[in-house]
Amino acid sequence: MSTSLRRPDPAPLLAPGETVVLFDGVCKLCNGWAKFLIRHDRHRRIRLATVQSPEGQALLAWAGLPMDRFDTMAVIRDRHYWVRSDAFLEVVRQLPAAWPWLGLLRVFPRAVRDWCYDRVAFNRYRIFGRYDQCLLPTPDHEQRFLKAR
Repeated sequence: MSTSLRRPDPAPLLAPGETVVLFDGVCKLCNGWAKFLIRHDRHRRIRLATVQSPEGQALLAWAGLPMDRFDTMAVIRDRHYWVRSDAFLEVVRQLPAAWPWLGLLRVFPRAVRDWCYDRVAFNRYRIFGRYDQCLLPTPDHEQRFLKAR
């Protein structure tokens, strides 16, 4: 199991047990990851929010994560949050049977996993590109994105 960080108060905007993935909305790789999650999360266990959105900013503030430097994906549920490779492992654990096997990557020490994660994260714009602004979800995906209640 991946290692979570814990806060004393539950995350704002989330129903109990609800999981949200925060991702960089202008990153083409991150948007591809969000589309992958929408396509493969058939049980709709995962919600999405861009780090640039008001919802994403509120969750970043709650977790004490930088609100202006988006170099990691974060996963948040209840009083817990995960970042970097632990966030990736937590997300694939939520996916149907074909994907949790990626959790075997946890056999590698976190320092090694995070080093690999950081190489991709720090070079993602150069390798994959970026959008000028956050893409809006298509109408059929809109319900998958977290909205302030």
